[in-house]
Amino acid sequence: MGILSHLSILHLLGAALVFCQYEDYDFDDEYGGEPDHQPPYYFNPNIQVEVPRFPFPVECAKECFCPPAFPLSMYCDHRKLKTIPNIPSHVQQLYLQNNNIEAVPAGPFTNVTFIREINLSYNNIKFHMIDHGVFAKLSNLVQLHLQHNELEDFPFPLPSSLERLLLGFNKISRLPGNAMEGLPNMTMLDLCNNLLDDSVFKEKPFSNMKNLMQLNLCNNKLQTMPPDLPPSLRHLSLENNSISHIPENYFNRLPQIIALRMSHNNLQNIPHNAFNLSNLLELNLGHNKLKQVFYIPRSLQHLYIENNEIENINVTVMCPTLDPLNIKQLTYIRVDQNKLTSPISTYAFFCFPLIRTIYYGEQNVTASRPTQLRTPVFRRFLTPEEFQEAEDNHETLNQETEEDHEAEDSYFHPYY
Repeated sequence: MGILSHLSILHLLGAALVFCQYEDYDFDDEYGGEPDHQPPYYFNPNIQVEVPRFPFPVECAKECFCPPAFPLSMYCDHRKLKTIPNIPSHVQQLYLQNNNIEAVPAGPFTNVTFIREINLSYNNIKFHMIDHGVFAKLSNLVQLHLQHNELEDFPFPLPSSLERLLLGFNKISRLPGNAMEGLPNMTMLDLCNNLLDDSVFKEKPFSNMKNLMQLNLCNNKLQTMPPDLPPSLRHLSLENNSISHIPENYFNRLPQIIALRMSHNNLQNIPHNAFNLSNLLELNLGHNKLKQVFYIPRSLQHLYIENNEIENINVTVMCPTLDPLNIKQLTYIRVDQNKLTSPISTYAFFCFPLIRTIYYGEQNVTASRPTQLRTPVFRRFLTPEEFQEAEDNHETLNQETEEDHEAEDSYFHPYY
């Protein structure tokens, strides 16, 4: 009995310590109200910068919240802040999004040594209100979020350690030639929803970014394909511009492209071998003015050419030869809102034996009203029982399903 009594006392003491550790933190107060729908930004704890050991509780700005479980992070988001609070030296992740911050002075960052991520998105920051060199001094900074602000210019200088820079939804209209110099580690740059036009390429701003893998230029004012992009590029987003032409052999300098998104442009003709790329997996050319199809590379899996002016899909153009040892990987085609009057030739299934879905939807054969082919959604590899079930559920005669648009709905998101 004596041993059991001692064990009971030890258990009670342990429970009291755990309770005391958290009793001062009201998690309901800190995270009450509507949840933040922004995608989370995760860092691998195995690669965090080595910091000096410090006793708990750690220092935290009074305007912010520093969770005991994440002692290297400081959460100051959604607090109607107008200024940046002083940042303790040990902080590695700083979250200041969704506030009313207008300036980024050097003062709060004076003692910051180990910081790796700063999120200043959804504020009111202007370029001239950022102290010169404030970011450049942060030698461990890897990720910087400045989307949804009032920036008129590219926020340089920046530290050479930077890998991901998000500048979408600003008012940036120019890219000085030296703005992106000294960024050898940059792998992802998001410039969507700005005011960039073709003149920004005169100084070849991206040519020296040897490790750049993702470039987002959607929703700008581009009329031509951006020249002098680095050959390391794998993801290129050019949606919602006014590009009307792809130069012959343009992609010869970009052999590693995996995903290309050019929907909502003014493309009319595509050079036959424009996309002869060995790594291309996704190609989105929807909402253009295309009248003809083009060569499909072996690697391509998802093709989107909806909402164009295509009257006939010539499978021979898409697949001029058959090679049983190197079959084409195409599995999904979306061709709705074109001018097709008949389904794709069955020869397509010899050229593309892995095709699972062709989404025909409605076709714009006449200007007065859209029409439907006999099978709005064609699916392969259904057993007779599955096909009958689909017929009974009107699945093949209904609108597209979530599965049909799974790839399209996964926007070329900068936050992954």
